[in-house]
Amino acid sequence: MEASNPSVLPFSSELFAFRLQKSLRTRDISGGKLIHSLIIKSGLHLGVFLTNSLMNFYAKTGSASDAHQLFDEMPVRTNLSWNTILSAYAKQGRFDLALQIFNEMPDRDSVSWTAMIVGYNKMGCFNNAIGMFVKMISDNVPITQFMITNVLASCAAIGALDVGRKVHSFVVKHGLSSYVSVANSLLNMYAKSGDPIMAKRVFERMRLRDISSWNTMISLHMQYGRFDLALSQFEQMTERDIVSWNTIIAGYNQRGFDMEALVIFSDMLKDSSLKPDKFTLASVLSACGNLEKLELGRQIHAQIIRNASDTSVSVGNALISMYAKSGGVEIARKILLHSGSSHLNVIAFTALLDGYIKLGDVNPARQIFDSLRDRDVVAWTAMIVGYVQNGLNDDALELFRSMVREGPRPNNYTLAAMLSVSSSLASLDYGKQIHASAMRSGEVLSASVSNALITMYAKGGSISSAKQVYNLMQQKRDPVSWTSMIIALAQHGLAEEAIELFESMLTLGVKPDHITFVGVLSACTHVGWVEQGRKYYNLMRNVHKIEPTLSHYACMIDLFGRAGLLQEAFDFIQSMPIEPDVIAWGSLLSSCKVHKNVDMAKVAAERLLIIDPGNSGAYSALANLYSACGKWEDAARIRKSMKDKGVKKDQGFSWVQIRNTVHVFGVEDGTHPQKDAIYKMMEKIWKEIKKMGFIPNTESVLHDLDEELKEQILKHHSEKLAIAFGLISTPENTTLRIMKNLRVCNDCHSSIKFISKLVSREIIVRDATRFHHFKNGMCSCRDYW
Repeated sequence: MEASNPSVLPFSSELFAFRLQKSLRTRDISGGKLIHSLIIKSGLHLGVFLTNSLMNFYAKTGSASDAHQLFDEMPVRTNLSWNTILSAYAKQGRFDLALQIFNEMPDRDSVSWTAMIVGYNKMGCFNNAIGMFVKMISDNVPITQFMITNVLASCAAIGALDVGRKVHSFVVKHGLSSYVSVANSLLNMYAKSGDPIMAKRVFERMRLRDISSWNTMISLHMQYGRFDLALSQFEQMTERDIVSWNTIIAGYNQRGFDMEALVIFSDMLKDSSLKPDKFTLASVLSACGNLEKLELGRQIHAQIIRNASDTSVSVGNALISMYAKSGGVEIARKILLHSGSSHLNVIAFTALLDGYIKLGDVNPARQIFDSLRDRDVVAWTAMIVGYVQNGLNDDALELFRSMVREGPRPNNYTLAAMLSVSSSLASLDYGKQIHASAMRSGEVLSASVSNALITMYAKGGSISSAKQVYNLMQQKRDPVSWTSMIIALAQHGLAEEAIELFESMLTLGVKPDHITFVGVLSACTHVGWVEQGRKYYNLMRNVHKIEPTLSHYACMIDLFGRAGLLQEAFDFIQSMPIEPDVIAWGSLLSSCKVHKNVDMAKVAAERLLIIDPGNSGAYSALANLYSACGKWEDAARIRKSMKDKGVKKDQGFSWVQIRNTVHVFGVEDGTHPQKDAIYKMMEKIWKEIKKMGFIPNTESVLHDLDEELKEQILKHHSEKLAIAFGLISTPENTTLRIMKNLRVCNDCHSSIKFISKLVSREIIVRDATRFHHFKNGMCSCRDYW
């Protein structure tokens, strides 16, 4: 008992140093301070050896200030004294003091330089670490393996391949290649800096390899998608640690090979005595979530609970993601409530959000979002995208405004999502604001933002702005850019330009996808290019090996139907290998109405109503066709049947945005505050265009009424009222952009041509199928729509 009491030990520098080392190993700070007081009492405190030992104790137990005080009191200092205090500050990241000590040192050695390099590397100041190494070389300081491993780690962290190669040459020059730690650092540097060939060469030249060497190569092969090589080297290993298994499991999982990840995990449980750690569990739970394997995920969860395995933040997030993706969103929420949302990561939050979106309920997701402690740009964007996907554009706008006021700076994904909102609302003014924001932040250079801008401008009616964005992209274009522009041109009836762009795309070797071909076929449809449409449909199937989807079939049916080839359209539907949908039969029915084919219209309507008994469009189209053919009794019968079955007709309405306010109009609309001025303007326009030769198309009124009443109804169609309001609300020569939820009728189409000439304005109308650009009495559709 007496021997263990420092107060009765004989005074000896070696014994005090031994006791200090023991206190350091056991982190016994109070014991170390007691020994310090005994050293002072014994009169040995001025000795360099013991002072250095005390400084080392204080420095390594986090008391750099105490170490510095001792340093200042030393009458004589050795290099060890300087290096001890230097290392203490460098490891704490207090580089101002570390550099002060470093610069004051009378004789800097390898340890001094290494302390600075290690400190910089540890604190993530990788460029400083490399810079310090370069200065050290110029001072001809001897190189050590520990110094090399740290500077190579810094090179790997920032991908400084050129510097890493120069360090490699020093390694060879100084004969350090044979050290496994150095070779592993070189291997890691090349692997992380994008030179797999050199990494492989370093690995092959290694005389001695440890598990870390093999793990790095397996990770490298996984990174480049060479699963065969990764698995081959994994199987060659005579000894594997948990990192080996985790590397190959995570590699498969992160690259979408989730089933393979689960197979390797199963092998690990059968063939290894190793227990899964938090990294293993996070990867296999992610694989379960991606594959929606709820039952397997439950089993792994149960195993975690039984074995009291690591339930770290990463595992908790992985469990939440797994349950949310696999249909167990309420279980995911219970885990969240139990563990708290403070550590919820963006991946888990996004999975929860997606889970609630599938249920059609984003409110719980918003509650979770509001409870997040650290909401980064990804979390904000995920919540905004969730609103957009549920059609909650106003909520998306509100949240985006909050993000601009109090959140992180929106990134390219946020801006692309908001441009999607602008596209949905056809709000050109708001889209322009987002465009300006993207330009200020530099995100406009992102392909995703530029692609979204093309779509936004196209849907907002400004095809010239869409072209301008596309032309500015130059080398940044991806397949989505080409496709977006082709679809934009098709929507605006610019088929020649759309097809020319598609041919350029093929010439440059850019691979089209199924959406590209929807745009190409749509372009042919809008101008009646039947033979070209057949050609591109066959090209898609036979050359590009793309199987048609319902969208492609709908384009072909529409192409044949609009051109009056109704029997060919019907035969095409009959030959489809998949069940025709509402759009297919609806397209044929619409064409039958245009070409007044009652018999085929009846068949199309019957088939459509079998699929969707409540489809008001089928009833309306058939009733309108009967009316157009003068079969008023048949039309009345269809309308009565519609009423008896409680099917409500889709009401036609148009809207125009003036100074950030959307104004909506229906037929014979009398609710607008400026209705008197609007109707007065429309009356004036109607008289003027009739003087110019316009003849009202009363056949467009599909009711048995007298001509005067029919003309009165035509005069107050929703798009005409929207145009009248636009004319009294905007300066002369301003382009008017009108949106309509249904197809524009023949009378409106004819009258708007005359109005555009009368008022000398371009009037752009977006109806349910395309854009019409009216200018100088002409329409871009060339009366084919």
